[in-house]
Amino acid sequence: MSKSLLSFAGILFFANMAVAQSSVSSTTNTTAAPGATGCEVKAVSKNGKPLAGAAKNAFMKKCEASAASGDKAVACAAKAVDKNGKPLAGASKSSFMKKCEATN
Repeated sequence: MSKSLLSFAGILFFANMAVAQSSVSSTTNTTAAPGATGCEVKAVSKNGKPLAGAAKNAFMKKCEASAASGDKAVACAAKAVDKNGKPLAGASKSSFMKKCEATN
């Protein structure tokens, strides 16, 4: 009887911890707007306060440009294969990536 009572208490304890963990993780990002992009979420000063005005505009411009170039790099990396289907490496890969990103 005491073993079953102890195991039941353990189950309740871990269930309570799981519920507490899920409620903490759901409330950690309450400052972002529901439709916010990744760049808007990252637009925070060193103090942890949201950026505003010219600082936010500059940050958003840089962030969106780097995100767009990151998408190009991923698309070009998938295409970087030779005629035998093997992935390119070294100078041939860097040359291909440079040309591919310039055209996209």
